[in-house]
Amino acid sequence: MSLFKIRETGSTVGTEILAGLTTFVTMSYIIFVNPNILSQTGMDFNALVVVTCLASALGTFLMAAFANYPIALAPGMGLNAFFAFGVVLTMKINGAPVTWQMALAAIFIEGAIFAILTLTNIREAIMNSIPKSLKIGISAGIGLFIAFIGLQGAGIIVKNDATLIALGSIKNNMPMILSLAGLFIMSVLTALNVKGALLIGIIVITGAAAALGLVKIPETFVSQPPSIMPLVGQLDFSLIKSPEFWGIVFTFFFVDFFDTLGTLVGVCNRSGLLDEKGNLPRAKGALMADAVATMAGALMGTSTVTSYVESSSGVAQGGRTGLTAIVTALLFVGAIFFTPLVGMVPGYATAPALIIVGIYMMMSLRDINYDDMTELIPSLLGFFMMPLAYSIAVGIEFAIVSYVIIKILTGKFKDISFLMVALSVLFILKEFFA
Repeated sequence: MSLFKIRETGSTVGTEILAGLTTFVTMSYIIFVNPNILSQTGMDFNALVVVTCLASALGTFLMAAFANYPIALAPGMGLNAFFAFGVVLTMKINGAPVTWQMALAAIFIEGAIFAILTLTNIREAIMNSIPKSLKIGISAGIGLFIAFIGLQGAGIIVKNDATLIALGSIKNNMPMILSLAGLFIMSVLTALNVKGALLIGIIVITGAAAALGLVKIPETFVSQPPSIMPLVGQLDFSLIKSPEFWGIVFTFFFVDFFDTLGTLVGVCNRSGLLDEKGNLPRAKGALMADAVATMAGALMGTSTVTSYVESSSGVAQGGRTGLTAIVTALLFVGAIFFTPLVGMVPGYATAPALIIVGIYMMMSLRDINYDDMTELIPSLLGFFMMPLAYSIAVGIEFAIVSYVIIKILTGKFKDISFLMVALSVLFILKEFFA
């Protein structure tokens, strides 16, 4: 165990194992939620369960090997929603829909760009050019988008011809009732700091649905994992010459890049792993783990793999080294053999987890400077436009373009970087000529 330098960090093997288990339980909802989201694009649900576990295990193992951090990785929430609802199910390029195979190609390229930038100092330049207020607004906007999708999945919010959306009817609507019950269970358990609150809620609602005969109980909960061949190596690069395709790549990269940096700094700051200058030691290794996991995940057949803020639950249990990550990775591998159990989980059981995760992400709004309207307005425009336009990409466009225009018109030229101006021009040209 000297490989992980456990003693030097003041931890113990037992503490690291407990921390790894805690992290897994806290974030294991992704095993249920990711397949539910991505399978709506036509991807094979059972294969997605296995791929989600494999990609999570690989990424988490790489984090331990490259950086020795107690941080777990998995297909990112928000990024999987953008993959499914923002790209595959809504976007068209040259009049033809974007397939999930094309979206996987964009994910792979994004991961490759991430890896190249990690080997250089360009990543710091990009990071510093995007204002903090926009990073906050975009992250929170993705949270609102996720929560909105969860509310729809629960049947709480439905389509309405007169008002576009409306409250769903609870009368004789047992799935909606169960989903609301799940939301309250998860909320209470989260407020009480119960580890695995989301997973517990999903299990309780699934059990209730089974007892009411709303879902079919499988004959066995343990079985040989289903084949992942329907997803492996299905990347389609046919749109690589299209400007719109590169817009998709940029959006995936942007969200992944800043979400990863924020998670790494936040979790490591809580665990006391930042240096005296507030910098992240072994940052290159941690970012490379994220990049390689994203490319590998795309080849397997899942959306962007990224660092999870739920890792902070394991850190709170005392996790300080890569051994915590190794334990989490092994648990993800073990989960592969329980795919029949995962398959019986209905969408209305996982929908409340989306709402809670979205709320978590919206908490970052407390860090916005509400006294500077040139920072506040662009951030909140990005925040609101994501769910209202049903597009994360549109939210990012509104945030960046409005930021540059407002800063120019108020004479605050020093706040604008060349990259921000360039991005604004590209976004405007895209809307007028795409």
